[in-house]
Amino acid sequence: MNIKQNLFNQCEAFVNKRAQTVEEIISSNQKALQSETKSSAGDKHETGRAMLQLEMEKAGQQLSGIQEMKEILSKIDISKNSTIAHLGSIIETEAVNYFLSISAGQLKVDGEIYFAVSVSSPIGKLLLGKTMHNELIFNGKKSKITLVI
Repeated sequence: MNIKQNLFNQCEAFVNKRAQTVEEIISSNQKALQSETKSSAGDKHETGRAMLQLEMEKAGQQLSGIQEMKEILSKIDISKNSTIAHLGSIIETEAVNYFLSISAGQLKVDGEIYFAVSVSSPIGKLLLGKTMHNELIFNGKKSKITLVI
């Protein structure tokens, strides 16, 4: 399996794990809401319901973020190599390696560390459209791009 495929698979696993976690939170909150309606009364009851409602809204927002990540991943064509950094590119610099995809953090392939970054993140915006030998300055640090695939 090539590096790009491996990184892509790790990003997919990251999204699926997040989706599963959020769905479990929603499910447990729904059960808690149902038991809240059956049990207590008064102010304590209302506060508990309000808190659960807020948790549900937060989980719903997380779910829409996860859906967005899935859509971004569906647009990545890992078979496409280009010398110009685009969604799905691997960009290696003198200091750090990146995979332009979704914000999934640090990923490891064959002992090498890559950072999965979104094209809408500050570093992602900086990397988009760059080519080999371009220099970039991020967080006050200058670095040269050594490879774009």
